[in-house]
Amino acid sequence: MSISGVIESIRKIMWQDSGLNGDAQRLEQLGWMLFFKVFCDKDQEMELMDEAYESPIPERFRWENWASDDEGMTGDELLNFVDRELFPALRNLDLSTGNQRAVIVHEVFDGNNNYMKSGINIRKVLNKLNEIDFNSTKDRHSFGDVYESLLKDLQSAGKSGEFYTPRAITQFITHILDPKLGEKILDPACGTGGYLTAVIENIKKNVSSVEDLKLLQQNIIGWEYKPLPYLLATTNLILHDIEIPNITFRDSLDKPLSEYREKDRVDVIEANPPFGGIVANNNENNFPQNYRTKESADLFLILMIHLLKIGGRAGIVLPDGSLTGDGVKQRVREKLLKDCRLHTIIRLPNSVFQPYATVATNLLFFDKMHHNNETSDFATQEVWYYEHRLPEGQKSYSKTKTIKEAEFDPIKEWWNNREESEVCWKVDIDTLRQRNFDLDIKNPHKVEEVQEFSSAELIEKLSCSLTKTNKLLSELKEAIG
Repeated sequence: MSISGVIESIRKIMWQDSGLNGDAQRLEQLGWMLFFKVFCDKDQEMELMDEAYESPIPERFRWENWASDDEGMTGDELLNFVDRELFPALRNLDLSTGNQRAVIVHEVFDGNNNYMKSGINIRKVLNKLNEIDFNSTKDRHSFGDVYESLLKDLQSAGKSGEFYTPRAITQFITHILDPKLGEKILDPACGTGGYLTAVIENIKKNVSSVEDLKLLQQNIIGWEYKPLPYLLATTNLILHDIEIPNITFRDSLDKPLSEYREKDRVDVIEANPPFGGIVANNNENNFPQNYRTKESADLFLILMIHLLKIGGRAGIVLPDGSLTGDGVKQRVREKLLKDCRLHTIIRLPNSVFQPYATVATNLLFFDKMHHNNETSDFATQEVWYYEHRLPEGQKSYSKTKTIKEAEFDPIKEWWNNREESEVCWKVDIDTLRQRNFDLDIKNPHKVEEVQEFSSAELIEKLSCSLTKTNKLLSELKEAIG
């Protein structure tokens, strides 16, 4: 049976379980089971390669000792084992040894749940997962593609879509920034790990030795504060041959900026920070007074500027709302233009993140610069804009018509030989100053379509409009009367 066939069968089994409601819950359920199988397969491989290696999971809780026998425990016995023994044991693993693999297992099981109510269904799912061998490179890589489509399904499961950035965007940003082995790369809002895996794939093309892989593993850094995406991202990286994913389960805004040292700074940041969110736990107090706001995207922008090394580069997604507005918003943009060379803004159509968000978004690319006060106190001297348009004949992006990697090809061609055209234009720093650093600049080459009507048509339109108004007025009178 193909790997996508295995996943399809698991879905059908899960549909029959009364404990599972909705796609997001089914994904969380599949998530921890899958994570555990991938993790234990990796453990066995590591034990073979290194005699000194010992799994952080106590003997009786390892996959091979309770899950891998297709005729093994089932029904209520299995349900009780999972709920009353497995989860408590893994939530309470001994972390005192500093074993990073133990920390990962603890975080996953501490934050996620077993929702299934039928031990018979659990056994059926385990038996399906046993058909996949994650130590076989072929199985692991073909599973990687299936996993990507599972994560994409999460986007259409409504609220959880915020954790997934369309692959076309993670690939494009990674292509442009082109991270190298030895550079530190951070995604401070890593969701299900889309940017991190794009970076891993990009660097792995030129990596051969075990030492290089170890270096790669340390330098690809993610932070995520919700249990489900943390679990999904960790699994995602293990599927990409990373033994110990360097993903921390934390709120990225949880410590004062002043506590970050030079050693915490990074070469590359790729991110789609949470926007439209209200900051929790008074975390805005971790930021300097003049940048305090409850809007998460603006705080993330300040954090990212702060965490870049001089000479570091970033490619991020920001909503239109972060490009405009006064007060704190204006001061945040001014800081961006002063400390960084914001060289490119790509304006995306507003349906890229459908159905979870319908706001218009932008890709911002900037480099952190040394202050050179002789010429100007702004690192940015001009910003190029590029208006990314929907493919010919398409009204919007949707679940079935998502944004495709090939759509970015014209931008890649334009990138190193920039010329103005009907879709791109540039704006200098003096103009931005006059606009109070408002970066929400519409395409100046776009002629608004003017609809021509004859006088007869205009009178007809006016007449319809007046009829509607009268009807509403009489309904109002009745309601009040």
